[in-house]
Order: sequence, then structure tokens, then C-alpha cells
Amino acid sequence: MQLANKQLLDPSNQLSDQRNKRRRLRFILQIAISAALGGFLFGYDTAVINGAVGAIGTAFTVSKETLGFAVASALLGSALGAFTAGWLSDRIGRRNSMLVAALMFLVGSLGSALAPTITTLILWRVVGGLAVGFASVLAPAYIAEISPASMRGQLGSLQQLAIVIGIFLALLFDYVIVLLTADQNPVSLIGPLAAWRWMFMSEIIPAALYAVLVIGIPESPRYLVQKGLTQRAKAVIEKTLHEPADQVIARIQSSLVNTHQGKLSELFDRHTILLPIIWTGVMLAIFQQFVGINVIFYYSSVLWQAVGFSAKDSLIVTVITSITNVVTTFIAIAFIDRLGRKPLLLAGSVVMAVNLGVMSWAFAGAPLVNGAPHLAGAGAIVALIAANLFVFAFGFSWGPVMWVMLGEMFNNRIRAVAIGLCAMVNWIANFLISDTFPGLLERSGPALAYGLYATAAAISFFLVLFFVRETKGMELEEMA
Repeated sequence: MQLANKQLLDPSNQLSDQRNKRRRLRFILQIAISAALGGFLFGYDTAVINGAVGAIGTAFTVSKETLGFAVASALLGSALGAFTAGWLSDRIGRRNSMLVAALMFLVGSLGSALAPTITTLILWRVVGGLAVGFASVLAPAYIAEISPASMRGQLGSLQQLAIVIGIFLALLFDYVIVLLTADQNPVSLIGPLAAWRWMFMSEIIPAALYAVLVIGIPESPRYLVQKGLTQRAKAVIEKTLHEPADQVIARIQSSLVNTHQGKLSELFDRHTILLPIIWTGVMLAIFQQFVGINVIFYYSSVLWQAVGFSAKDSLIVTVITSITNVVTTFIAIAFIDRLGRKPLLLAGSVVMAVNLGVMSWAFAGAPLVNGAPHLAGAGAIVALIAANLFVFAFGFSWGPVMWVMLGEMFNNRIRAVAIGLCAMVNWIANFLISDTFPGLLERSGPALAYGLYATAAAISFFLVLFFVRETKGMELEEMA
């Protein structure tokens, strides 16, 4: 007993423990950042089309309906990719599935950049969308399964941070590309290609980097145990967790009793159609989009111009909003493992509902110019502040926390396929909101649209209050 106490008090032992802890932390950060790079491509791919939309319509001389479908096709591809990602990752592994996603990002961006017709562009946009759907499932699942419970929220939030940085850099790159043309027209040539084609081509570099980094990360220990590869799982656990590897493996094996791989049929219940926990995940996925966040990122320039801002001022507002989204994500990273998931979601719902309501009120009270509301003076300032406070609230709550919760709220048997279903629903909700906003803007103005989004934000508060279970600090094997 005295010898044991001496070993514990030995400064050399304490120093060795600290070194091992730092080494483990560096390793976990390395693999989490590598996986989160899929989120960067997720954000980059969905945003890069913004600067190219008008040029694509001009280059291929297509109708607005065809052009709209070319944009929306990527979202439909994302829904399909999300739905199949869980099934694939349960068969070939999380890491191999991420490598498939990286290759699809590469092929999709190159194909889109060189597409000779609108039909082939749509085809390659669907391929890119499949990759985005894969990344939206694989990154949160992998990070949750590789992370210690005490750090899982922070590491899971890296996915959202990567997404918003990808959105910001895509918008910034689009702007720089346009500035490089003599007439600031995306149809103009830069070297052998039109400016809009370079926008798609730019994705090749991060996609290649993602592929290289994924090759160097270990497979998820939960997946390895599921496949009976316990020695490989033990090696990964020893590098990432403080607990004895045999104890963790025994806990994982207990959670996988009578199951070898996730099946879609396990998500269903004869009485409630889906299992209650699946319904909670689906509702989180739906309301993350129903608050209208992507209207801000897909249509902000169009919106601000429609209410009287100049094209230049609209672009500046869009860039400021994207920077706000990046900065506020760091708040989620700092507090998600301290305060918990549920408090952040509840606070976000309240702040979003209030500021969306303020935006609706500001637009409703704006004077009409040529039949459309025109913001000026105090009304414009109020709307701008409310819009950025809305993005701020989303960035510290529903943006990162929803993906963190999807990655950790399901048990080991169904995690991958359950995330896939919820992510597919999220993409479909994204499509519905993005597709309906232009019509609402044209027929009723922005006041009605933002009023509806404010209502959704208010409903989301009660969804979280009554149905969401706090998962802070819980091991994945404790999930229902």
C-alpha cells in the first residue's frame, strides 16, 4: 500500500501521466479535425453555387425553372447520400466511407467545372450532393464514436465550425474570382475557363486534402468491435480514452448483443411507426431547417436587394453574416460540454424566435416602393441587427448542437442508420424551405416568411423542453 502511494506521489509518474494525456489529446484532435474536414467540404459545396448561379443560366441559356433544379439537384443528392451513408458505413466502415465521400467530392467538383451541358452539370451536382450527404452523416458519427464522453460535445462541434468556415471561404472565393475578371462577370474567361467554372474547380484542393487525411486516421473502435476486430479496437481505444480498453470493449459488446450490423428495420415501432428516440432526432433535424437559417445563406443578397439595399451593400451584409456564423460557433465549442446540449438549444430557440419576430415586424412596417417593402433608416438597422442576432443564436445552439446530438443520442446498434435517416430528413427540410422562400418573397414579401420561421423557432423550444434528453457526459453505450 505504501509502495502504491509512493508511485502515485512520484513526480516522474505524474509527469509521465501528463505527457500521455497531452499525447492522447493531440491524437484525438488530429483525427477529429481530419473527419470534420468533410464538414468543410459540406459547407463549401453547398455555398459555392451562389456565385455561379447567374452565370450558369447565361452560359447554358436555360429557364429559371431548369436553373432552379440545377441548384436544388445537389440538395436532393445530399438527401440520398445521407440516407445511404449509414448503411454503407456499417458495411465498409466509417473511415472507408469517408474516403468514398472524398473521392465523390473530387469527381463531382471536376465534373461540374467541366460540364458541357446543363444536363451533365446537374448529374455532377448530384454526385457532389451525394458526397455532402455522406459527410453530414459520417463526420458526426465518427467523431462521437472516437471521442471521450467529456470532450464529445466540443469535438462534435468541430463539424459545424468546419461547415461555416467552408461557407465563408466559398463566398469569399466566389467574390475574389469575380473581381479577377475584367468586367466582374462570372461568365468571363480566366485563362482557359470561365470564372464560374473556377468556382467549382476550387473544391478539388480541399477534397484531395480530405482524402489524404482520412487515409491516416484509425477506424472507429465501435465499428471494429461490431465486426469482431477487438485487437484493432483495443489499439485505438488505448490512444483515445483514459479507461482500460478491455472495460470499454466489454461495454460496447454488451450494447451490440444479438446484432451484427445496423438495419433500417430496427428504427421502426409497430405502435408509433418510428421509435420515440428516432422521432426526437427527426424533429430536431426538421426544425433546424424550419427556422429558415439557410434562407439567410442562400438568398441573403437577393433579399437585401429586394428591400432596397445596393448589390455592393448586400454582398457586404452577406459576408458579415457569414463571419458572425463562424465566430459564434466558438461559443458552442466553449460551452457545450460545460452547460450541456439542452440549455444551449433552449436558449437558441428563444433568441431565434424573438429576432425572427423582429425581422418580420420590421419588414411588415416598411413602406412599399414599386409594390415591395423598402427598408431605410432605423428600420434597416433593426432588421440587420436582428438578422445577425438570429445567426448568432443559431451558431451557438441549433447549428452545432443538433449534429452533436445526432452523433451521440442513438445506441451503437442503430447509430449510423438513424443518423442517416435524420440527416436525409434535414436535407429534405432544407430543400423545402429553400424552394418555397422565393415564392413567399414574391407573393407576400419577407414579413410572412420570417413570421413562419419565428413560429417554428417558438415550437422548437417546446420540442426540446419536453422531448430532448440531456446527453452531456454520458457514454455512448448508455444511450437508449
